[in-house]
Amino acid sequence: MDCRTCPLFAGVEVGFRWALLFLAVAMVGCDGTRDPGEQEAVTPAGLESAESPGREMRGDIVDALRADLQAERHPADGGGRAWIEPTQNRGEIVQASDLARWTVHFEAGRHGVAQGGTVFLQISPFWGWSTPQAESPAAPGYTEVRGPEGVELDVRTLDQQLLGVTLRSGRLDEGDRLIFRYGAGVAGARADRFAERGERFWIAVDGDGDGVRDLLRDVPRIDVAPGPPARLVAVLPSTRRPGQTARLTLAVLDARGSAWTDFTGTLTLAAEPPGLLDVPSEVLFQGGDRGVRQLSLATRDTGVVRIRVQGRIGATTLDQLTNPLQVAEGALPILWGDLQNHSNVSDGTGLPEDLLRYARDVAALDVVSITDHDHWGLRFLDQDESTWHQILQVTEEYHEPGRFVTLPGFEWTNWLHGHRHVLFFDVADARLLSSIEEEYDHPEELWAALDGLDAMTIAHHTAGGPIAQDWSIRPNPVLEPVTEIVSVHGASEAADAPHPIHRPVAGNFVRDALARGYRFGFLGSSDGHDGHPGLGHLASPSGGLAAIHASAHSRSAVADALRRRSVYATNGPRIVLRAVYGGWRMGSEVPVRDVGSAGRETSSAQDAADRVPGIGAGDLLVQALTSSPLERIDIVRGSVGVSEDSAGGVAMVVACDDRLECSFVVDPGPVVAGEWLYVRVVQRDGGAAWSSPFYFVE
Repeated sequence: MDCRTCPLFAGVEVGFRWALLFLAVAMVGCDGTRDPGEQEAVTPAGLESAESPGREMRGDIVDALRADLQAERHPADGGGRAWIEPTQNRGEIVQASDLARWTVHFEAGRHGVAQGGTVFLQISPFWGWSTPQAESPAAPGYTEVRGPEGVELDVRTLDQQLLGVTLRSGRLDEGDRLIFRYGAGVAGARADRFAERGERFWIAVDGDGDGVRDLLRDVPRIDVAPGPPARLVAVLPSTRRPGQTARLTLAVLDARGSAWTDFTGTLTLAAEPPGLLDVPSEVLFQGGDRGVRQLSLATRDTGVVRIRVQGRIGATTLDQLTNPLQVAEGALPILWGDLQNHSNVSDGTGLPEDLLRYARDVAALDVVSITDHDHWGLRFLDQDESTWHQILQVTEEYHEPGRFVTLPGFEWTNWLHGHRHVLFFDVADARLLSSIEEEYDHPEELWAALDGLDAMTIAHHTAGGPIAQDWSIRPNPVLEPVTEIVSVHGASEAADAPHPIHRPVAGNFVRDALARGYRFGFLGSSDGHDGHPGLGHLASPSGGLAAIHASAHSRSAVADALRRRSVYATNGPRIVLRAVYGGWRMGSEVPVRDVGSAGRETSSAQDAADRVPGIGAGDLLVQALTSSPLERIDIVRGSVGVSEDSAGGVAMVVACDDRLECSFVVDPGPVVAGEWLYVRVVQRDGGAAWSSPFYFVE
């Protein structure tokens, strides 16, 4: 394929940056969330066969991205300026999913636009924007384009959300304008279904008509306001010790999870059971609250408590049971994290600061990271050093040790070996290492560059989705101690997982990686692109959260917990999961000499720190607390070195009979070195949690 052009339609050539964006749409925006109705069930026919080539390597994408970097731009490419004319849509603000109209002005720059050149209007390809089209005045997105007298225009819809205006005859001189009326027909144009500030209408210019174009330096921006209040989220912390306070977060959101609605009214609260928390009977929301309140509640006694929150919006009844709060002496802290999110800096929704604010004040997260792509989207982060530093700056501004931990990070978007996000636990170590650069385009080169830094890599959507992970490359045990087992793409655990990942590849599930002898802790993160970190499951069949057993709200404590694999995953719900084998916490390497040897002294201070007293050697203690009926708890076992078609499986099932608490002690049977075991919790509604595995060693 020629590096300067990519033909999509007869007579129309589109440069690579745009062609790749179309490819991204076809692949759900590289990492974008699938519509709920598009989730593919995993069946034997849905898996790659053992005889197939297996995981796909997208060298074509890499070649195209590199060719785009090398393509020469004419001085007229990307020249000019653009703005949006205020309209009846309250200036430049529109409500999510509204039908509206916008008038976009493009003014040619110093070098003009030659005959045969093209000006492009690109609307965001994510989340339901109408495609600007010139073919059907009665259909949504119909767009009229007017130019100077004497200039003949060829206006065509080129692909999803992309309109091209080619100068068939005449040229645009400096100051000449094209006027786009997007949504000019009777149906208007549909806006983004998620609220965000700073959404962009992208304008690009191929000034000399050679098929290579560039973006305008400054493109018009609009704000998309949330829809009407429609749903309630109520969040408590998961553990507290007696006497500690617990922050209750109440958020009235629009139908798709966007915050800062215009809700006013009263919600009623009732603790279940009563007496464990000081809970007010009512909470009043006023206009200045914008639908979000936080309350500090005192704990009174030990036990497990949930709060029933109810109210009304017009004829709609709001009724939400919070996640469980366990109040106990010596309760192991749980910090809830979402360690992979994308802003509109790359291919996500919203400004980085708005994602951090949502994570803290709406989703009530403890830990979060913005991980925009190194080289994906419309304006590449690795080509825009100032934006990378702005992300680092806002990450530091929101970091609040003791309450809210923000981690600098980015996504290493490698189309050959799989995607990873890179986290830093010291901002002084944060650096952008682009997967498109030859010196960093292999995982081992990435790890070499990170060696000695306070950093970590995490592989994601490893079993399929946009691209499966290359498990033939052994993960660095120091820099990659955990793996993302679930996200909005679905679960990469195994084919029998709740809400399994789309486009799975046989032999590429996390269980298969365990059979190779890799040792990971399990975590979830949303890989969110809809602006809702921590609540990615509200608008998708699956989400992802990390439950981190960190001793404090600090970067160092979070890093220590992840490196010790003291973490578990959920696909959205805040399930409290405790799993202890023979006194060892989840994620531990359990010496087989200890199994069946109750009372044996531990071999090191670290062993002692990881041990839980009172658990019989060889016994597995499991406790799951939820706010939704529990269907079952699976005990999953396997061994290193087994064939791909028998890489472990469910060894025991404990029925939970729709209870909100399911606790038991069981002897799972003899173990030998090389085996692993983990716990999977499944709610009746498909919500799930996965403990980090126990690894049995000599």
